[in-house]
Amino acid sequence: MRNVRIESGAFDPHALTSNLAKSCPEAGGIASFLGAVRAGGGVQALELSHYEPLTMAGMELLADDAFARFDLMGLSMVHRVGHMVPGDPIVCVAAASRHRRDAIATIDFCMDHLKSAAWFWKRELREGSWHWIEPRAQDYSDKDRWEK
Repeated sequence: MRNVRIESGAFDPHALTSNLAKSCPEAGGIASFLGAVRAGGGVQALELSHYEPLTMAGMELLADDAFARFDLMGLSMVHRVGHMVPGDPIVCVAAASRHRRDAIATIDFCMDHLKSAAWFWKRELREGSWHWIEPRAQDYSDKDRWEK
């Protein structure tokens, strides 16, 4: 089972994980990660934009890499674009495998790449002004550890 997509509206993370579990009944481990718009720090809104041919191709390659690297039965990776407010889901990655370690490692691998790859452009509205958000040095370090 493979579900990789970009959503321009709200999505249901619980439904994604439930569908993955139903599609992979022999999975012994299902792990998931949900990233949401953070409240606090004056954040009023978040906006993500992208160039879909590049973004989808990158997400599909990431899924290919995850299936090649880990013993997976299924992977669901959904990323939202557009205007969001605090509490809204941004990204959900769920993985199913025979054993927990591959499922957990897959989530970590995918999120490290999603956080630092240049497929999305992100800006926050804070205190009435838009600010571009760039990946942090730690985001790049997290991704680079998979290359070793």
